[in-house]
Amino acid sequence: MVKTMIAARLHALHQPMSLDEIPVPTPRPNDVLVQVRACGIVPNMANVINNWPTWFPHQPLPKFPAVFGLDPAGVVAEVGEAVTNVKIGDRVYVSPLRSCGSCKACRSGNRSQCRYYTLNGYFSTSRDGQRIFDLYPYGGFSQYMTAPEYSLVCLPDNLSFEQAGRFGYLGTSYGALKNAQAGPGQVCLIDGITGTLGVAATKLGLAMGLSKILGTGRNKELMDRIKAIAPDRIDTIMLGEGSTGEWAKAQTGGEGVDFVISALGARAPAATVVDSMRGVRRGGRVVVVGGVAEDVPVDVKWLMDEQVQLIGSNWFSAAQGQEMADMVRTGALDLSYLEHKIYPLERVNEAISGIGERDGGFSNYVVVPPVPAAYQ
Repeated sequence: MVKTMIAARLHALHQPMSLDEIPVPTPRPNDVLVQVRACGIVPNMANVINNWPTWFPHQPLPKFPAVFGLDPAGVVAEVGEAVTNVKIGDRVYVSPLRSCGSCKACRSGNRSQCRYYTLNGYFSTSRDGQRIFDLYPYGGFSQYMTAPEYSLVCLPDNLSFEQAGRFGYLGTSYGALKNAQAGPGQVCLIDGITGTLGVAATKLGLAMGLSKILGTGRNKELMDRIKAIAPDRIDTIMLGEGSTGEWAKAQTGGEGVDFVISALGARAPAATVVDSMRGVRRGGRVVVVGGVAEDVPVDVKWLMDEQVQLIGSNWFSAAQGQEMADMVRTGALDLSYLEHKIYPLERVNEAISGIGERDGGFSNYVVVPPVPAAYQ
């Protein structure tokens, strides 16, 4: 008898997902089967399933009916015969980053630079991404999913599945901080500090030893909550109160911050990015991990004269995910700030539509599939 599972599948754009009973997949030799215990919902999920392809015309979705779910965490239920370092019962986060595994970028450890780079359970950044979706058609909005061994992050016991469901945003911020070469004693500016990426970058930056974090935002209450995390190491300014770049220079004795993390939302004006860039010191870095609504006019002569690096950062590696898990294990990274909004799988559409009411980067929307009888 074929084993079956429940999965929330999208059959067409602009339609709600439906709960379908489908066969439990069988892992290939280098894959594992994960019994999903929680899956985080990204704020952009509603745009993906409702506004495609208006927002991202050159980035394909998986073929319908599709199982979405970007940030799953769970327990390994089965391993392929070629799996070497993972065993049944391991608690894992499944990074959705998929790539071909054999091109020059993949072999050098830079999977996000692969032409097939795809975020499983979400969308691809490559026109060739459907090849990956065909290999891995299951996202986290299901009871089980297959995943390659290379995508797994082993979770310590003090890291809950619900917290691990936030690893996509945490890891994206961590990857940006690593690209900025963040380290002890440095000062940074986080544009959009109250958002999901901004709060994550703040918590990680403190754990990495930054001496000072400057931040911008638009919500006074959320700005106060951010500053309260570490009042002696965090300062904020409301957007619109003055030049962010000039403020950052003033806060650093005219020197400028070591780096800027641009974590703005997709509809932010380009002028905000340009202003914040001017707050970086000579030889500093500007890492873009959010998005803006317009093309950003960049003064390349200023970049050259000031030797400033402008860096685009997308996602993170499984190795960096493991570093974050280890930071939680040792207590260096505290994720207790997350306020979980937990929904059963049958309420996935409600969860996706309700995420717009989140409390900035503090809310964590999570879908929990029903636990199969074998695990109860």
